[in-house]
Amino acid sequence: MSAISTPLRLLAAAAIASLTVTGCQSLDEAGQTISHAGLVNDLANRLDGSLIRTYTADYQLTSGQTATIAQAQEPARATYHWPAGRLTATEEATTRCETADGRTACTVEPPPANPDKPAVAVFAAAEGQGLVTPPAVLELLTAAALDPESTITSSETTLAGRQATCVQVRRAAGDLTVCVTAEGALGSFAGHLDGDPVTVTMTSYRETADDPMFELPTEADVVDRSTSPVSP
Repeated sequence: MSAISTPLRLLAAAAIASLTVTGCQSLDEAGQTISHAGLVNDLANRLDGSLIRTYTADYQLTSGQTATIAQAQEPARATYHWPAGRLTATEEATTRCETADGRTACTVEPPPANPDKPAVAVFAAAEGQGLVTPPAVLELLTAAALDPESTITSSETTLAGRQATCVQVRRAAGDLTVCVTAEGALGSFAGHLDGDPVTVTMTSYRETADDPMFELPTEADVVDRSTSPVSP
């Protein structure tokens, strides 16, 4: 079961349960909540489908800096590059590299817990380095869909030459706009995370991923812990 789609599958059940069991919403509110859930579930399915695609996407972050996320199949591997480092997850290992004062140091550790979907591990690193990840987006959209006071609208647009569906949310807890491409890549995000304003925009997308993206940087200092015994 996908780590991304699971919360959204639960969303529909939670929304219906809140309407039919507690009875604390009007019929109009019930219809609105179910409609919102359907829209969010559609985006969840797109994002989930991206886990089995090969692609490279470049982003401009809130700071004005750029970052890149890439994923490939057979074998499954994913990587996130930001200005001061990178994290790469493959079926064999998880590698984190950091660059400072012109030197790059990398640590190679055992593979992610779910080696079939290495992007899940990469998302965890990306979230701490400026990129808004699908799990974070879906958490916000799920909360909005279950809020009967929220207003959720959708529109179509083009980002980096790719068709995308955008969802605009207006609610007391905070407005946000999210766009997801037809391929399931995050196209853009504008909103707040942990109280801070965040904007992320995809600037390019291609359905390929070059092998060097997943390799150790040349002349990096490497510490290999990939075969370290697991503690009991």
